[in-house]
Amino acid sequence: MEAKQRIKELTALLSEANYRYYVLDDPTMPDFEYDRLLRELEDLEKANPDLLNPNSPTQRVGGEALSQFEKVTHPVPLMSLQDVFSIEELEDFIAKLDQSTLYSVEPKIDGLSVALEYVDGRFISGATRGDGNVGEDVTENLKTIRSIPMTIPDAPPRLIVRGEVFMPKKSFEALNARQEKLGKPLFANPRNAAAGSLRQLDPKIAASRGLDIFIFNVQLVEGVEFTTHAESLNYLRQRQFKVIPGAILPGAAVADRIVQINEEREKLPCDIDGAVVKVNDLSYRERLGATAKCPRWAVAYKYPPEIKPTVVEDIVVQVGRTGVLTPKAVVRPVRLAGTTVTNATLHNQDFITERDIRIGDTVQIRKAGEIIPEILEVDLSKRPEGAVPYVLPSCCPICGAATAKDEDGAFLRCTGAECPAQLSRNIAHFVSRDAMDIDGLGAAIVDALIEKGHIKSPADIYYLTLEEMKSLWKSGDTAAKKLLAAIENSKQQDVSRLIYALGIRQVGAKTGKVLASCFGNLDALMNATEEELTAVPDVGGVTAAYIVDWFRQEQSKHMVERLREAGLNFESKRVVTDARFAGMTFVLTGALTKFTRDEATERIEHFGGKAAGSVSKKTTYVVVGENAGSKERKARELGIPILSEDQFLEMIAE
Repeated sequence: MEAKQRIKELTALLSEANYRYYVLDDPTMPDFEYDRLLRELEDLEKANPDLLNPNSPTQRVGGEALSQFEKVTHPVPLMSLQDVFSIEELEDFIAKLDQSTLYSVEPKIDGLSVALEYVDGRFISGATRGDGNVGEDVTENLKTIRSIPMTIPDAPPRLIVRGEVFMPKKSFEALNARQEKLGKPLFANPRNAAAGSLRQLDPKIAASRGLDIFIFNVQLVEGVEFTTHAESLNYLRQRQFKVIPGAILPGAAVADRIVQINEEREKLPCDIDGAVVKVNDLSYRERLGATAKCPRWAVAYKYPPEIKPTVVEDIVVQVGRTGVLTPKAVVRPVRLAGTTVTNATLHNQDFITERDIRIGDTVQIRKAGEIIPEILEVDLSKRPEGAVPYVLPSCCPICGAATAKDEDGAFLRCTGAECPAQLSRNIAHFVSRDAMDIDGLGAAIVDALIEKGHIKSPADIYYLTLEEMKSLWKSGDTAAKKLLAAIENSKQQDVSRLIYALGIRQVGAKTGKVLASCFGNLDALMNATEEELTAVPDVGGVTAAYIVDWFRQEQSKHMVERLREAGLNFESKRVVTDARFAGMTFVLTGALTKFTRDEATERIEHFGGKAAGSVSKKTTYVVVGENAGSKERKARELGIPILSEDQFLEMIAE
């Protein structure tokens, strides 16, 4: 009974703290105390699994990953709203209704609409809007949103509410910063990011995205009746929902309120794309009814994208963590969509050339659905005399290394192996599992070492001292010694891993192995010509040119020599002396019991062959283990020879 009572107390304390922090924005519990109580609750639930509640505060971190989302039929359809695009259209809507009508005017959150269902006060399920009648069950992802209450006080037997999931501006900026650090594509805007996050099959990913929600409607409630929309929203506030801010106004004041919301939109934690105008009286709503798609008692006023003139005062170039050069226009400050704009994206050289944007130009600028505004067109009649076409630099503005075009020619990229702008990402790649595989040298430690100035190149990893490493831990030097030992051990990795770790464009882990086998050591690869490189299987002309250009760079030469002085292995342990599998492609499928996939792949490559992931007409053999599936069937259909594990073992016998 003591554990049960304490779990109940902790659940109440933590739920109240969540409500204060995430809904009221009025934290009453220090983070340390919250974490301590949460840990206590986790320990009690582990010790008493029969007392674990699915709606416990400990279950918000995300459950098991799903294979797919189940379809859900909404008990009450989630209807869309008719859009109006001008004050005149809005006034026409109001003029058709009773002139004594009051309206609720609310910001139109630019997010993803969902329905949440509660039974006897407990959150049991949540689904996306879908087509309004059928959505997808995203309950586990919704549980990760801290402003959604898992239980509600003084609850009716059944309650379904509708809300808009959104990604706060701060969460969006943090997400894109992480994406950039990992070299992944950036999200265009918070709505896309929110929608993508809510539809992640792994709830842990959704939990990491910092989603939030505003509740704006009661879809269904048992045992309670309301006369007005305002009354229903107040009911939801009392049950600890994060309710959309709004105002109840007569028709004559609606237009002014819409303008005011637009002017104050920067104060909101999220993006909006308009305002929603609803009849407040619920009985009047019933009389007005709805069309097949939209209610007749509400409209969504969509803010037109603001377009204003400004002047391009300068063009600056930023270098991202992946080495891409991104031009940005510095513009004369102008108020746009509720914010003061001082910069505009220029994307790439093609964008600049197409619009012929020059420093000093007067341009039309807009901010519509994107965080960073963009330039629409140039007012050539106001172009200053002497303005010249802008061309991106041929050298990196950060490190001075040459820049090179991507394969499609859309972007310029810095080729510097030791460019400070790319340092964090380059090191993360260098120490990764398929590269030098330095266990323990994670992103947080790397960033700390960079911040302290201890590493300015991947090669500096091998010159770290115990004193420098100890400064990262508050007590003891055991962790520092362990990490230094891992760094020392990595020096003996096969040169194929080092080739991959260097980060040469289009040289992946497999290509690194092929190059190591063919050239034998790093020095031979460094001195190889494009002709010699293209003679290597799987190395085309573009990749060969990248390899030659990389080794020509002064920064590359400096880094390689530092690695040599540090004692790294430059020799291949993979030189093909027995090429029995030359020109052959193997596919492994099913559960292998006599060796791992990696071990089998190693042997195939050792004999000059190639291991592929899919079966095609070019496949030489398919090696099948237990419970082999579609790959074995496809091999039989194509008439490709199939090997058992024993037959494969005979083929690889020395």
